[in-house]
Amino acid sequence: MLQSKAKWKFATNNESLQWMDDTIQLSPVTKELLLQRGITTANQAREFLSPSLTNLHSPHHLASIEKASLRVHKAIEQNEKILIYGDYDADGVSSTTVLLIALRKLGAACDYYIPNRFTEGYGPNEAAFRKAYEDGFRLIITVDNGIAAVHEANIAKELGLDLIITDHHEPQEQLPDAFAIIHPKCSPDYLFQELAGVGVAFKFAEQLLGYFPEQLLDLVAIGTIADLVPLVNENRILAYYGLRKLTTTNRQGLKALKKWCKIEGTVTEEDIGFLIGPRLNAVGRLQDADLAVQLLLTDDQEEAEELAEMVEQLNRQRQQIVADIVKEAEGMVQPADQSGVIVVAREGWNEGVLGIVASRLVQKYDRPAIVLAIHPEEERIKGSARSIPAFDLFKNCMRIRELFTHFGGHAQAAGMTLPLHNLHDLKKHLNELIHQQLTAEDFKQEIVISKTLKISEATESLVNELEQLAPFGMANPKPIFHIKQVPAEIRQLGNNKKHLKLHFREDTCQLDGIGFGLGDLYPKISQQANVSLVGEIGINEWNGMRKPQMVIRDLRIDEWQLFDHRGKKQLDLTLYDSNPEVDYAVCRQITERIPKDLGIVTYDMDFAALDKVSSLFIFDLPPDLGKLEDLIKKTKPATIHACFNVENSMYMQVFPSRDDFKWFYAQILKRKTIDLNGELEMLMRARGWTKDRIVFMSKVFFELGFVKIDNGVIDYNPTPVKSDLRDSKVYQKRLRQADIEKTLYYSNYKVLKKWFSFCMADVEVPKEEEVTHGI
Repeated sequence: MLQSKAKWKFATNNESLQWMDDTIQLSPVTKELLLQRGITTANQAREFLSPSLTNLHSPHHLASIEKASLRVHKAIEQNEKILIYGDYDADGVSSTTVLLIALRKLGAACDYYIPNRFTEGYGPNEAAFRKAYEDGFRLIITVDNGIAAVHEANIAKELGLDLIITDHHEPQEQLPDAFAIIHPKCSPDYLFQELAGVGVAFKFAEQLLGYFPEQLLDLVAIGTIADLVPLVNENRILAYYGLRKLTTTNRQGLKALKKWCKIEGTVTEEDIGFLIGPRLNAVGRLQDADLAVQLLLTDDQEEAEELAEMVEQLNRQRQQIVADIVKEAEGMVQPADQSGVIVVAREGWNEGVLGIVASRLVQKYDRPAIVLAIHPEEERIKGSARSIPAFDLFKNCMRIRELFTHFGGHAQAAGMTLPLHNLHDLKKHLNELIHQQLTAEDFKQEIVISKTLKISEATESLVNELEQLAPFGMANPKPIFHIKQVPAEIRQLGNNKKHLKLHFREDTCQLDGIGFGLGDLYPKISQQANVSLVGEIGINEWNGMRKPQMVIRDLRIDEWQLFDHRGKKQLDLTLYDSNPEVDYAVCRQITERIPKDLGIVTYDMDFAALDKVSSLFIFDLPPDLGKLEDLIKKTKPATIHACFNVENSMYMQVFPSRDDFKWFYAQILKRKTIDLNGELEMLMRARGWTKDRIVFMSKVFFELGFVKIDNGVIDYNPTPVKSDLRDSKVYQKRLRQADIEKTLYYSNYKVLKKWFSFCMADVEVPKEEEVTHGI
């Protein structure tokens, strides 16, 4: 067996595939994936597979949007200064840019302001509003923030500032007393509530401009995808067309950024999620986010290239800072921490990257992680937390809300500030809560599997169909498939053998499975193992050849495994992570060949005290097969390692035939006495026998009383008792030893595994019919 690293959850649906009419030309696999996404009519399928801008909802249905629009147009007419108040992440930066472009298109006197993450924190703050008023602004429009700014809204009203809030975050119990709030979740008539901040800003821009601003969709795609909102309904349409626009964008800043990202051709959601989004986020993580907005706004190629290079350098700096903090944080994680919630804190850590660090710790340890920066002069700590699916971080932290000065977030992520002296209680209480609620299995990461595929179904045609489901993201995940089959070939790839490749064949169909970073599993997969793997199906192109390929996310082996090391004199057992509490060395006696980190089982032990074990490393052949059968039946190991080596093989030596025994005995009868000290060579030449064969037959005759032997001289016994050769223990021992070697050592892998399988199933092992020899 081989345990998976994650929990596997297979998606199910009870709907029939019959609802799709003949105009929906898709494979049963893709139809089932649509059902899993809640698509239950042919019309829904067409709309999902071919998103249309006509299916976007009208911005008129957003509450207060007309009131807000009239106020903005009044400000433009009266030349009032308008301030866009943004946020420092990719969604906030793109939101700011979208609304700024729209307002400038209308001739507004406008500017933007993004608070500093380190000195001001997230969202509106009183000092910034007062400064805006002093600078002559009379209208502030928030983007991607503001729905919780109750105090700041009151300050704006006191100052005579009109405040328009556009946001998408969760509304609190009390809403700000603003001039207008444009928020899908505060708009009963708006049918989709999951827009990103940039989606709300885009809707407002559309309302202000009086037409659909398709030219802004590239920016909308960036914020929507980077902010991890559900990619369904309007978000799917906006991302779908936004990616197209981003592919052909004429924005100098985006073209320069794509160049640094090495993005060529069609831009995908993964390009935004892993390349563009992190670079834009890096700016606000390390400094003011103004640089990111400037990059998105510039029309000058030279300036764009300079700004893009600055963004790239900040991203590299961010990556190094993250790597350094992750290394320090991992060094602070104690074994006891790995059983509950990981909480680490240190002075000098950059607060802007602590969420990333927490995510890395969660990925490594499968535990919720809280990473905090200590501010000793203020006796406070501030940072970010990430969780695992089974533990609702927001709900559990709210149960100990009194420990925090500030706290906010959701089930899987949160930000917090608390007094330094509360650090111990934070860790203590969260560990108590997590141990009350979760089992050991709950800590494992979860992979949701869309469907089990046959090798013949994993075709290029299927991959092409799956592309119609893109862009993938939250609520529309990239399909994860399951395959279970014996690989035709397994090998390691890469200079350091870090990667794993499994090749599968089924009739004329073939599929490669590539496991990046899974090379360490290679020695843990036995010959002819029925491997289950889960991953994403795609196309591998190499030297003009295209073929389907699975990128492996996880794998496991459900059946017991046999590892065949027979005959190997040098064996590195460190590859198998042995544990003396559950893994045992099986031997006749302890020798230096037996690793010290294994438990010991010898064949003369009483097996009654043994229970199920993880692995048996069998170093010596048993004295009889029954003894090993009993051991396997009792321990039922998940893994058996056949490590035995045979010297002076009985099976490989020709066993004397009945005619051999008759001829030799006839010579003894004829000559009465044979002195092996002088006549051994003559007998060997006469029959082409080995010394061992002659000595063995002599011992059998002596044991049965046919002869007397004294100091190498054989004398005929005139009064022998008629006996069968099988009555000789020497004869039986050699037969038994040859049979043991034949069964366990000289058999092929398939036969050996079958023999162990009979033992494992606790059924009698079939025995070959014995031949009777009598004299």
